[in-house]
Amino acid sequence: MATRWGICSSGKISHDFTVALRTLSAEDHQVVAVAARRLEDAQEFAKKHSVSRAYGSYEELARDPDIDVVYVGVIHPYHLSACLLFTNAKKNVLCEKPLAMNTKEVKEILASAERNNVFLMEGVWTRFFPASVEIRRLLAQEEVGEVRLVRVEFGVPLMHVARSVEKELGGGAVLDLGIYCLQFICMVCNGEKPQSIQATGICLESGVDETVVVTLKFSKNRIAVFSCSSRVHLTNEAVIVGTKGTIRVPEHMWCPTSLVVNGKETQYPVPEPHLPLNFLNSTGMRYEAEGVRQCLLKGLKQSAVVSHADSLWLAEVEDEILKQVGVVYDKDGH
Repeated sequence: MATRWGICSSGKISHDFTVALRTLSAEDHQVVAVAARRLEDAQEFAKKHSVSRAYGSYEELARDPDIDVVYVGVIHPYHLSACLLFTNAKKNVLCEKPLAMNTKEVKEILASAERNNVFLMEGVWTRFFPASVEIRRLLAQEEVGEVRLVRVEFGVPLMHVARSVEKELGGGAVLDLGIYCLQFICMVCNGEKPQSIQATGICLESGVDETVVVTLKFSKNRIAVFSCSSRVHLTNEAVIVGTKGTIRVPEHMWCPTSLVVNGKETQYPVPEPHLPLNFLNSTGMRYEAEGVRQCLLKGLKQSAVVSHADSLWLAEVEDEILKQVGVVYDKDGH
């Protein structure tokens, strides 16, 4: 049986996700419905992607009995309401990252998924890329010895993008870009809580963070440093330094297609899309989609690759960083 997907929102990321699904076997994955806040948008999306059902509200999608899992691609501040709508309708959910605006909201979503006994995962697609799977294998086998330092950078100029700079749209570098650096650090350190977090940053007049640098200290003398910026282009690579060697993820660490282990490079190309994409290497979302399918087939309610504990870790660390940098969202209740 194919996993039947419902797509919540007809925006750019939902387009890319649907294109990525097409690189997988139709026997395994099918998009059966799309919902947008305006019916015309849903219909246009449905036409472009050959989807049979288009809804002018998310509620209609939640009521559709023929959907196994909903992909939530709305902007950050609406993740909470969308996730609660679908989990309460007993639908499995894959929600774009960040799962929510803060820890309080993340806990609400996780509790709802648990209460309704449905699968829920934050869409940290990076972790499902073959390169990421290989990193976890290398670390488990201590191929580079004991990890001592992790360094990650993600910066792209996004000053022209409203949802990146406006507070009410959930703007800010940490939630949009820094989360990729953090999920990488969390993965390398096996979800262990940092002993200390030191963050410094520059904020825009709109009150959101533009460029942030963070140092996290962990047990066993491990330090992680990351920089994220929505103003300038950074190296966008990740490096893990161990006592016996180095693992480097070259530019595009958030959608990696190559890996350099002790100087030796291996390529992991993603499939070509059948329609133009909005974001780099988006067909790589296929790996996350297949990961969700495998969990559903096994009857799991969360993924071991991006666990509920990982989502909580990310939210808690993001909250602390934003507090230190001085960012307060309306959702934070201040």
